[in-house]
Amino acid sequence: MTSPATEVAFHFNAPDRTAYACRLLRKAVASGARVVVTGDSDTLQLLDAALWTFSATDFVPHCLLDSEPSVVAASPVILATSLQTVAHQQVLLNLGHGVPDGFERFERVIELVGMDEEERQLARVRWKHYTDRGHPITRHDLTLKTSA
Repeated sequence: MTSPATEVAFHFNAPDRTAYACRLLRKAVASGARVVVTGDSDTLQLLDAALWTFSATDFVPHCLLDSEPSVVAASPVILATSLQTVAHQQVLLNLGHGVPDGFERFERVIELVGMDEEERQLARVRWKHYTDRGHPITRHDLTLKTSA
């Protein structure tokens, strides 16, 4: 018996990817989800700093994958440049440019796409990769939503 395909959601037209990622992670953690965020080191460092400061009243518990193992095990959000040693397999938030190796271990993948044309082109390549492999995709156009 084969396992069900990973669900993929593309969130397009984020005017500020970091701020949107913070709000998305806050909502995910509040719902009890465990999330791995992947991207390049600079992007993850920016997100790490933003998660400490984006809200005066909320805190999103998180850590870098290279933190102490007990901290990583207890954190609902892990920031990782690679998925090779990640134990969480519930939700993957991809802030990178390519399809993350090992994404299919996760129940859900969220692709966050800004408004930059190059970023949109790279997202189209990822979209094709997922559809070619039979993963169901949901599209969320953030320009159609009111700001939260």
